[in-house]
Amino acid sequence: MTASNKKYTIEESNAFIETFNINPKGSGALNGLRFAVKDIIDIEGYQTSCGNPYWRDSHPVAVANAVCVDQLLYAGGQCIGKTVTDELAFSLDGENFFYGTPLNPKSPERVPGGSSSGSASAVACGLVDFAIGTDTGGSVRVPASNCGIFGMRPSHGFISVAGVNPFAPTFDTVGVFARSSDILAKVASVLLACDVPSTVEVGTVHVVKEAFAIADLEVVGALSAPIEQLRRISGDKVKEMSLLEINSDAQLSDLQTWLNTHSTIQWAEIWSCLGSWVEYVKPEFGPRIKRNFELTKNLDRGKILEAIRRREVYFRSLKSFLRNNDLLCIPTAPSVAPLKGSLGSDRTTCTYYPRALSLTSIAGIGRLPQVTLPLADVNCVPIGLSLLASHGHDAFLLGVVQMIASQVLQHI
Repeated sequence: MTASNKKYTIEESNAFIETFNINPKGSGALNGLRFAVKDIIDIEGYQTSCGNPYWRDSHPVAVANAVCVDQLLYAGGQCIGKTVTDELAFSLDGENFFYGTPLNPKSPERVPGGSSSGSASAVACGLVDFAIGTDTGGSVRVPASNCGIFGMRPSHGFISVAGVNPFAPTFDTVGVFARSSDILAKVASVLLACDVPSTVEVGTVHVVKEAFAIADLEVVGALSAPIEQLRRISGDKVKEMSLLEINSDAQLSDLQTWLNTHSTIQWAEIWSCLGSWVEYVKPEFGPRIKRNFELTKNLDRGKILEAIRRREVYFRSLKSFLRNNDLLCIPTAPSVAPLKGSLGSDRTTCTYYPRALSLTSIAGIGRLPQVTLPLADVNCVPIGLSLLASHGHDAFLLGVVQMIASQVLQHI
C-alpha cells in the first residue's frame, strides 16, 4: 500500500490539536459532511492556541464561534476538531516547534506546508471531507499543493474573519481545503453566499511567464501536461503573457517587487497586530518563528507608505486588465514540498520562501480569488496548478474548477 492510498488514523496524522464533536445546527448543502477548523479560528467553549501554548494560556476560552464556523454548522456540517497551525500562522512549512509536523500523506518525508498544516493534512489523510484554514500569504494554497488536494483562497473581504485571530488584515482570508472540486464548491458557496454556475464561458487564460520562470524546471515540466489539456479545452484562449501587459512599469514584471510590496505591508501589520503581546508576554517561540518576529519588529516602517501606494497601483492594474471571465494561470508553488528540516530558521537566507511568496503575492496584492488544483506530480510528489479570477468573481472561478476537474483530471 502506497503513501497515497493508505488509511491513516487521527493519531498517525498528527493533524489535530484536539478532537471533539459538534453536531450540525441546521440542514443544508453540507449535510453529511465532516470538517475541521484551523486553531486560529474560534470555536465556542474551546481555547484558541494559535499553535503556541503561551498564546493559549494567556487568552480566554472563546465565548462564540467564528462567524465562518457557524455558517458551516447551520449549513449541515459536523465539526470534529481543531487542527495544528504554525505558531501564530507565521510560516509556510508546517513544522510546529511545540506540536510537531502534521503528516503529508502523499510524501511523508516532506512537510505538509503551512501555516494551515493540520487542516491540509486532515483532508489529505481522509479524516474529514473538508477543512477551513486561513490564507494571508499562501497558507491554504501552498499546503494544498504540497498535499495534493484542492485549496481556495477567496477574494479578500468576501468571507467573514470575525472570530479569526488577526495577523495581517489587509491580506487575511478564510480558505477551504477539499479532496474534490464538488465539495470545494459546496463549502465555498456557503461561506461566500453565492451560487456556483453549472456552465461557464472562459475568456482568456493568461499563463504568466514570470511565474513559471521562477519555478523549478521539473515543476514546469510536470505542469505542462495539464496546461496542454487546458489548451485542448479552450484552444487559442490559453495564451502566454508577461506581467508587463498589465502595466508598462518595468518593476511590475519583476516578481521580487511584488514580494517586497507584499512583505513590507504584511510584516508591518503583523507587528501592529501581535507585537504588543510578543513584547508583554515574552513567549517562547520555535527558532523559525522567533526569527520571523525579529524581522517584523525590525522592519523599516518608513517603507510602508510607498508599499501601500504600489499595492494599489498593482491592484488597479490587475482589475483593469482582467475581464470578468478571464483567468491567470501560475504554479501554486515553485517546487514540490521541501523535505522536513531542510529550510533552516531564517527565511531570508533560503531561496524557497522568496520564490513561494512571490507567487502567492499576486492574489494577495490583487485581492483575487485563487484555487490550486491537484493536477500534477514530480516523481509522485504533488504539485498544484493555480487559476486566479478577477476580484469578486469567486463563483465563476469555482465553476471553472469544476469543469476542469471533470475534463482535465481524466486525461492526465
